[in-house]
Amino acid sequence: GVLPPETSDPVANPFYEMIDAQLTTEIFGLFAPTNPKVALELAYLPVRTTARGNAVDISEFYIIMHSLASNPTKNMSIKDKIQSIAKQAREHLPDDKYPAKMYDFVFSHYKEGTPWETTRDLLNEKYQVNQEDGYLWPSKDKDCSGCFAAGINFGASIISLFYGEGDFKETIKIGSLAGWDSDNPTSTWGGLIGFILGKKEIEKIMGRPLSNRYNIHRTRKGFDNDGIDTFDKMALKGITIVNKVVLMKMGGFTDKENDRWILPNNK
Repeated sequence: GVLPPETSDPVANPFYEMIDAQLTTEIFGLFAPTNPKVALELAYLPVRTTARGNAVDISEFYIIMHSLASNPTKNMSIKDKIQSIAKQAREHLPDDKYPAKMYDFVFSHYKEGTPWETTRDLLNEKYQVNQEDGYLWPSKDKDCSGCFAAGINFGASIISLFYGEGDFKETIKIGSLAGWDSDNPTSTWGGLIGFILGKKEIEKIMGRPLSNRYNIHRTRKGFDNDGIDTFDKMALKGITIVNKVVLMKMGGFTDKENDRWILPNNK
């Protein structure tokens, strides 16, 4: 066997540009609020456990967005906030690689007023059918034409991000209907929007209380308490990690009296 980061070496892992890293590493952005640089440092090895090349850039795009989501923006609509942090995360993508070209392609059609369904079909034609901009996974993956590749799912996720315009239900609806590995972009944006709005607002949007109990053993094995956990407990674990990162990596501290973190201005 091999250890990370060799586990993502294309010689040993033919799935080095699949969607896996996105799903397991975007949370590192939340662990380093407002500081993408620290978030990327924390996520460096986890990302490269399964990803190389363009899949790394895509994963880091999501990490950056999750880190920037903590920026105070009281006077900004959620639509404007999401588009602002997406624009900042876009700067991380190399202009000559297909993730950046997918982003720009989708965004240009969004700004032109192209219906999302049409943009989705154009994305499919450009990358899945014609394999432009060096995107070759539809041919390289003989099983499902790269249906769970990082690339095409990134393009689809950008469609739901922009056309959803911060609307929780609309974003998830578009992400689901866009296809490919559609549960993953929807969980990414559902989580990001949920983080920005908060649990109470999401319950208001859904018109019902949210479940607080989670059974990880439905899909994984080997966890304590027979796999049963609660989101409250998970959140507390996450806050503990953020407290350490703020203190040890970001030069800040926890203001317990006012329930907030005090961070240095790194701009």
